[in-house]
This record gives sequence, C-alpha cells and structure tokens, in this order.
Amino acid sequence: MWSSKVSLESLTEMQPGTLPGTFGLRPVAVSEGRMTMEMELQPWMMAPNGYLHAAAHITLADTCAGYATRAHMPDGAKGFTTLELKSNFLGTAREGVLRVEAVAEHLGRTSQVWSATVFDSNGRKLSLFRCSQIILW
Repeated sequence: MWSSKVSLESLTEMQPGTLPGTFGLRPVAVSEGRMTMEMELQPWMMAPNGYLHAAAHITLADTCAGYATRAHMPDGAKGFTTLELKSNFLGTAREGVLRVEAVAEHLGRTSQVWSATVFDSNGRKLSLFRCSQIILW
C-alpha cells in the first residue's frame, strides 16, 4: 500500500505556512509501514516551567503519523483525518533534536493506526503515541 510517489521532498514542500513548518519539522525517512521525522528544540517550545511543552511532543508525533498516512493511503482515497490520539509522556528535554518513529499497526481501507515513539538526542524514550486515522473517500 506504500506509495513511493510520496517523497520526503513532497512532504517538506507542503509545510510552509503550516504548524509543522512553524515547528521546523523535518521528514527523515519513509518506507513500507514506517516514517521518521526530527525537530530541533527551540526556547519558545518550552512550557512556563522550563520543560518541553506537551504540545510539542504531540505536534511531532501527530504530524509523523499524518505524513505516514498520506504515504500509505489506498488508491482512490481523497484524504484522511485524525480520529484519536493517545499520548503517554515518559520524560522531557530542554535542548537538542527530537526524533519520532512511527510504525503502522493497521493499514486498512477505511482506517489506519500508527504507533509513534519520540526520542531525545541520546536515544532516550520521551513519549509514546497511538494515532487512529480515518481515510476519507
């Protein structure tokens, strides 16, 4: 189901003027059932307590799952939207580059489910996500 027509370049080109573009998200790899992205932490991404805001984790993980869905849509599908996003936060970071790896759990005709893990620059798990997408026809 993976479409090699969806390239890292085409994913990056849609970002200017959008939330992923504002956050500086970088698609790194896409392949059958997988997607990886990165985000360099900036001071404005921190919560008032000085630690990474939960919304930054979610932006990275949800965007990765969304781009992965785009790359794995069934032929003839018109689009998709997120139905549910579950998150568990295990740690935080204040600087460096975060990496997220999304893995397909289910690639159906009407829905997809992705698991995503966010890692810090040292490879430590910071958060876990489960994202359900509805395919639009």
